[in-house]
Amino acid sequence: MNRRIFAALIVATVCDLALAPHPALAADHLADAISHTKEAIEHGEEGHAKQLVSHAQAAVKHAKAAEKQKKSEHTHEAIEHLNAGISEGKKKHAPEATEHAKEALTHLEEAAK
Repeated sequence: MNRRIFAALIVATVCDLALAPHPALAADHLADAISHTKEAIEHGEEGHAKQLVSHAQAAVKHAKAAEKQKKSEHTHEAIEHLNAGISEGKKKHAPEATEHAKEALTHLEEAAK
């Protein structure tokens, strides 16, 4: 009987660890969002709206994942700006899209602090 209780405790602990949000994972997603946002800015400054959109979309995915794991007003604002940048980039408005990406980067860097 003691072995069953011990085994149940082990299983419960492993499941709890597996299901608990991990701040380190949120940090990884933020780092990836920052990296993609920087890439989006570089492409935007070169006038490459299509590549800007691609990197901004990847940044949004990572920012949303980070937001799920750790709520932050800065992450929320970054997502808003990235989405606005994507919208502008799809219209081939690289300068406007770049400005939104730069604002998103500021918020993502604040969220990472």
